[in-house]
Amino acid sequence: MIGYVTLGTNDLQQGAKFYDALLAEIGANRFMEEDTFIAWAITPDKPSLAITKPFNGEAATIGNGVMVALDVESPQQVDALYAKAMELGATDEGEPGQRGDGFYAGYFRDLDGNKLNFFCLT
Repeated sequence: MIGYVTLGTNDLQQGAKFYDALLAEIGANRFMEEDTFIAWAITPDKPSLAITKPFNGEAATIGNGVMVALDVESPQQVDALYAKAMELGATDEGEPGQRGDGFYAGYFRDLDGNKLNFFCLT
């Protein structure tokens, strides 16, 4: 159902460095890039994540209640990706752990304050 998710950024190069390092951990690479936009995917035919400078030229702001959830294979991968995000300067929004029956996730905010998580079904 989801084709891609786009997050606003106020510093495209800083955001690119963050997501290059973080998403490389799950095998994602840049597959689209323009002056104000970069997108990553594991393969171009799968859902992707992008960052962009807002089209209207105003500052990027975070959405209250908006979160991007990235599906991975195992709790160990959730733990490792959460730790990588923290190492890259993300802020904690909920350490990795079991969240109810069969759902394991770790929550963080990227350098622009966008909320994301890595999760897996257990």
